[in-house]
Amino acid sequence: MPNISGQNYIAGARSAQGSVVVQSVDASTGEALPYEFHQATEDEVNAAAQAAASAYPEYRALPAGRRADFLDAIADELDALGDDFVALVCRETALPAGRIQGERGRTSGQMRLFAKVLRRGDFLGARIDRALPERKPLPRPDLRQCRMGLGPVAVFGASNFPLAFSTAGGDTASALAAGCPVVFKAHSGHMVTAECVADAVIRAAEKTGMPKGVFNMIYGGGVGEWLVKHPLIQAVGFTGSLRGGRALCDMAAARPQPIPVFAEMSSINPVVLMPDALKSRGDAIANELTASVVMGCGQFCTNPGLVIGVRSPEFSEFLQRLVGFMNEQPAQTMLNAGTLSSYGKGVQHLQSHPGISHLAGQDQQGSQAQPQLFKADAKLLIDGDPLLQEEVFGPTTVVVEVNDKAELMRALSGLHGQLTATLIAEPTDLADAADLVALLEQKAGRILLNGYPTGVEVCDSMVHGGPYPATSDARGTSVGTLAIDRFLRPVCYQNFPDALLPDALKNTNPLGIKRLVDGETTDAAL
Repeated sequence: MPNISGQNYIAGARSAQGSVVVQSVDASTGEALPYEFHQATEDEVNAAAQAAASAYPEYRALPAGRRADFLDAIADELDALGDDFVALVCRETALPAGRIQGERGRTSGQMRLFAKVLRRGDFLGARIDRALPERKPLPRPDLRQCRMGLGPVAVFGASNFPLAFSTAGGDTASALAAGCPVVFKAHSGHMVTAECVADAVIRAAEKTGMPKGVFNMIYGGGVGEWLVKHPLIQAVGFTGSLRGGRALCDMAAARPQPIPVFAEMSSINPVVLMPDALKSRGDAIANELTASVVMGCGQFCTNPGLVIGVRSPEFSEFLQRLVGFMNEQPAQTMLNAGTLSSYGKGVQHLQSHPGISHLAGQDQQGSQAQPQLFKADAKLLIDGDPLLQEEVFGPTTVVVEVNDKAELMRALSGLHGQLTATLIAEPTDLADAADLVALLEQKAGRILLNGYPTGVEVCDSMVHGGPYPATSDARGTSVGTLAIDRFLRPVCYQNFPDALLPDALKNTNPLGIKRLVDGETTDAAL
């Protein structure tokens, strides 16, 4: 068993100043695990922010290759965590070992991918406009631009991905890649997991010679407000509920110096079923969609919470098959009691709405989540009923039947911002779908064709973001290499001597990167 101290991580050391102690629990039994965690005091939160701020000048000034070595070392340490670690994560989350092993591979793979980006250098966004002293009526000065890290970043761990969206997950990896030290707020649902991963990050930092405060971690409830409001914190990364994310946004905006919050919050991820697709493979779609809805007990940010199709005999047959498949699905254990309680309330709200009918699923009771299927009147979506916009986090979905394409467009127009939107279609369906695609572009950060939204690939092209309330800032993504951009800002150097310029902008191009020079992309020296 790993050695769990339950103490906060501050400047490479451990701290336990407070008297409040919290415990993690076994997600399946509700039994408290034999570890105690010391809730951070306000002084400890301040010390963690100070440690990150002290580390920032040295860390951001490191060559990108050194930061890449750090990320690679974190990946190695994560991959080296043994079967006892996997078993602990399973106890804290009720997720199966295969899922945890896969998520660990995704997390370490993300670190290695970001390291590759750092060595490639394009994240720097180097641009050079050389002086034009002879230009009339006024000469142009020498102007050079590249990007640098914002400063210390506060990161809040997510409950549903204890590795990929938590301690060493996407927000932490993005901030560290950008040259920003991190203060991580451990999620209360998997504090043992957080400590094991934090130890791995610290070991990697020590092996690669990183400054002491490059990674810090605090425990406890209610400490996040101190962190977000701390004047040394320059940005926030968050994955969680709309209520929690919005609260952080409001806090950050109310600061004397407002700071950006990149929050991934709420999405119902509509799936649009086109007529010819239902004609050719309706049974298969019903089976596949069911699997997507109940995968991981529906505890995915991209879970398909809304299914829309045009009234037809094929749609009716599809719906009948979907009801049958959903009724066959077993109950599953959720991440924790709080998640189960929220799911039960969400299901109850749907059941009590006069415009929504219950089609499949057992009564929600006991300690497991029952898969559910509902059908809502299209008018509710068209009129913007708030209940249909709310994410029910768990294995449930709502079907909406529209009369024709015109009503389909009105229904989709009433949707708020989404992480994903999916089209299930045949080539014949797509012949007249340009307006539909254009509408979905306005609504979602990722549009899928003939796939299902659960599952997010970590790569250069991925977007895991979207218009509010899917995220607080639709200009970024929390998955994929573009996620690094959230924690960077541009700096322009005018008429600077070469010796004082960042390596990315020096005449000799010592990094060997591609740069935009006088409007042309080149890796040549000047």
